[in-house]
Amino acid sequence: MRLKDLPADAQPREKLLARGAAALSDTELLALLLRTGTEGRGVLQMAQEVLAEFDGVAGLLHAGPDDLKRVKGLGGTAKRAQLVAVLELARRAMAQQLQRTEVFASPEAVKNYLQLHLAHRPYEVFAALFLDAQNRLIVLEELFRGTLTQTSVYPREVVVKALHHHAAAVVLSHNHPSGTVQPSRADEALTQALKAALALVDVRVLDHVIVAPGQALSMAEKGLL
Repeated sequence: MRLKDLPADAQPREKLLARGAAALSDTELLALLLRTGTEGRGVLQMAQEVLAEFDGVAGLLHAGPDDLKRVKGLGGTAKRAQLVAVLELARRAMAQQLQRTEVFASPEAVKNYLQLHLAHRPYEVFAALFLDAQNRLIVLEELFRGTLTQTSVYPREVVVKALHHHAAAVVLSHNHPSGTVQPSRADEALTQALKAALALVDVRVLDHVIVAPGQALSMAEKGLL
């Protein structure tokens, strides 16, 4: 069934305007973004299939443009561009929140922000949130990229970046493309090495967050700092 064939009060756009976005299901919200389906498949059905493909909204938000391209009906540029734009808006909204408040006033926002940036990458990425003296976000920088299993991280370069941004503290982060967020011994050793190097210039390491699609682990919360 096409959206225009639904009763007026059941059409997602009219329902949103009359009752608010919270009244819509995930499928209906996604259908509004997609706007049209494909031949023989209405947009609501397409939205359902997309969400099923990525295990829901969280998985979809962590999908990259190449992931979307593999889904039937998302091979064209228009629909993929719309979804990627929404993802980028979500990242920017979270960044603004972290720039205005102390990051640990909302630890879940920090995890979600890092997941949106790093979790979908097919290769390992090491990044850092550089923070001011009030623990508010200055900038997120991706510092190193590696293979699927290993990243070479140079403490000296992290120190240089921290000084460049006049950071008082950092939150380290990297992704595990394997899907598990359990820290390895190498992760723990790297964290301690960076903590020691940054301490020499009076920059504190507040946390090291490991992310994967749908998951995030705080080494600080696990007592590993």
